[in-house]
Amino acid sequence: MSRINIFLLSGLVLASCSSNKQPKEVEINDSTTPLHLLQPDYTNPYKVLSVDSVKADIDRVFSYIDSVTPARVVNEEDEVIDDLTNLPDDAKLNQGTYRLTSYEWGVMYMALLDAYNTLGDAKYKDYVSNRIGFLAKAAPAFAELASRTGRHDGQMRQVIAPATLDDAGAMSAAFMRAAMADSTLKIGDIIERYYDIVENHTYRLADGTIARNRPHHNSVWLDDMFMALPSMAARSAYTNDPKQLDEAARIAGLFIDRMWIPEKGIFRHGYVEGLEQEPSMAWGRANGWAILTMCQLLDAMPENHPQRAKILSTIKEHIKGLSQLQGRDGFWHQLLDRNDSYEETSATAIFAYCIAHAVNQGWVEAVTYGPVAQLAWEAVASKINDKGEVEGVCVGTGMGFDPAYYYYRPVSVKAAHGYGPVIWAGSEIIKMLNSSYPRLNDSAIHYYNVDPEATVPIFSLDENGKATEVLH
Repeated sequence: MSRINIFLLSGLVLASCSSNKQPKEVEINDSTTPLHLLQPDYTNPYKVLSVDSVKADIDRVFSYIDSVTPARVVNEEDEVIDDLTNLPDDAKLNQGTYRLTSYEWGVMYMALLDAYNTLGDAKYKDYVSNRIGFLAKAAPAFAELASRTGRHDGQMRQVIAPATLDDAGAMSAAFMRAAMADSTLKIGDIIERYYDIVENHTYRLADGTIARNRPHHNSVWLDDMFMALPSMAARSAYTNDPKQLDEAARIAGLFIDRMWIPEKGIFRHGYVEGLEQEPSMAWGRANGWAILTMCQLLDAMPENHPQRAKILSTIKEHIKGLSQLQGRDGFWHQLLDRNDSYEETSATAIFAYCIAHAVNQGWVEAVTYGPVAQLAWEAVASKINDKGEVEGVCVGTGMGFDPAYYYYRPVSVKAAHGYGPVIWAGSEIIKMLNSSYPRLNDSAIHYYNVDPEATVPIFSLDENGKATEVLH
């Protein structure tokens, strides 16, 4: 039986406490105890969040990723090479736990830049500038090394010779955002190499929808909304040219037309052109990439953009659909609409960020969705271990058309996909806490637009939004 703490708000009648008598045991019932204030034994914390606790969680993750992603060049004996102008034949980028040049770390760079803008902590921005600056400094030497030896370092190849959308999409967006945030970074040539892949060497359907020929010819992956479209939006800001944003918004509409499941309010993961019946595996993290893309496009769009209404309507419906599928402890499942699939952390973190961001931007109401975002953050925080690792993250995942593929994908603390979303989620939750008034009322978390100034555990509101006591 779960442990229950009993709060007795009214006096209990006790037997005489004389030296030779024991107190009479009082039955806990509806007359002696306010049963509605019994405290449930929640799996994860359920309380008003503090900004300090969320910041501590973010910084535990940050300290971990900072320590395990050193930026240095070494030789085969792992001796550090300081001179990057003339590399020996055995030079290589130091192999940290996570790759500095992967698309997942492009997510990390963008998340840290947003965390810096939200929280003002310079170490987040410094991490981005230091790592990206290091890659830019090392790139010419590694290009010369590859030319001389015919051997590419695995990580630096993605910087000096990107070949795929996975190489270039998130990283080009991150590099452009970093360049706009830090004018001392000299990374224009890398940005152009990256963006050339996005613009000119990414496979598309006839109407321009980003596509792949895996696992079938003309397959559309929901993930590729994020791989390509935020980069196109960043390009518009970086070059001060709205055309790429317009094209990103147009393609987003094509993704929505193909991938949206209206009766469920969520997206399918994969689409194959020409099928009579499309598969409808609603993979959690792919839905995360889709809603994250819509957030970034809406952030970049002027209010009168012709595609804004469609994307804003979809994100509202997506948040509504997601809120109906959230599990009891705040997580979303690996397959969103199958609650016997496992609870997955990276998707939950992305949804926590996006729902909180939608609240903060005024796209949805804090009263309705603030508690949903907060519950999601509590779930995510429960998966940050003492080292700062993020547990319960699904590893990289292709496209499947049956549930078993998704149900049995492994999870690992070494899966890089969870770390940027956790940083993003925590910083946006702090922003939401600072702009709303979360309070407990009748033991439930509620978000208020003004401070109710409550002094009692159950209260009503007057016409000014201030608490008035409820008598029982």
